[in-house]
Amino acid sequence: MTTATAVAHPNIALVKYWGKADAHLALPATGSVSMGLDVFPTTTTVTLTDAPADTLVLNGAAVDDGPLVRVTEFLDLVRELAGSRVRADVVSENTVPTGAGLASSASGFAALATAAAAAYGLDLSERDLSRLARRGSGSATRSIPGGVSVWHAGDDAGSFAETVPAPPMAMVVVTIDAGPKPIGSREAMRRTIATSPFYPAWVTSTTETVTDMLTACAAGDFTRIGELTESNALRMHATIEGAFPPIRYLTARSVAVFDAVAELRAAGLRAYATADAGPNVVVLTTPEDRAAVATALAGHGDVIESGTGPGARLVRSEGPEAPAPGVDRPEETAE
Repeated sequence: MTTATAVAHPNIALVKYWGKADAHLALPATGSVSMGLDVFPTTTTVTLTDAPADTLVLNGAAVDDGPLVRVTEFLDLVRELAGSRVRADVVSENTVPTGAGLASSASGFAALATAAAAAYGLDLSERDLSRLARRGSGSATRSIPGGVSVWHAGDDAGSFAETVPAPPMAMVVVTIDAGPKPIGSREAMRRTIATSPFYPAWVTSTTETVTDMLTACAAGDFTRIGELTESNALRMHATIEGAFPPIRYLTARSVAVFDAVAELRAAGLRAYATADAGPNVVVLTTPEDRAAVATALAGHGDVIESGTGPGARLVRSEGPEAPAPGVDRPEETAE
């Protein structure tokens, strides 16, 4: 019996991904830049089986609805690459609040991609593993390399994530509501593209922001990185709110955290707020200021501190097809 287990962490976009150029291939309309977290890991085990269908156990409970459909569709892609028709049992422990706008799908599909590729005997480069994870969830692309990474827009072969140089950074996650959001990101993206008059400007400005962010990261300019991060988040939410019917992810409590972060900056702390598609706010800061920022924001919700996280990794593999954990991936592409 072939089985493989992988661990991956979520990432928080400094320059956001919002909108696809090609939904089938999960190609983004723009590039994006993110920082991986070292908290909220997802651990996923894929075991090949002679059963007639795939199964999914998520956080100890069997799943037989939408999430299982997404997992099966993703495993079909892996099976196509591997030339296999064998089904799999998937067991996943996800410590990220699911569907709350804290990148649970990023860590989930990055871990699934890593474990499934190993279980089915695929020896993929980091670039190709990132491309594979993209087909499950766009943001999972960036959880494969970890660290601060850029996800390139482009065609299927050219849309992957890779780590880029950046100064030491930290994040403080302020969880306001850990429950699932009423409108998922996929539906919200579709509605934004179809109905928000601000969407074309979002694509243009975000493309420029990616270039500016990479320049700031290479220069080690934390202040500029923070300014671009906060601005880009607010632009994304403004674009989403411009959809019809409007979609509003930020709540009054979310806005209060943005205001509190502005006050912390005025007091001399290095802190900039961002938020993905949900009410929870993440504060980009420095390792030196992280503890002070976390203490100051403790009254706004559950606060968790994070450093810069690692990439997805294989932690166990058994069976004739599975490569050993820790073996360097080749650099050539799978195509």
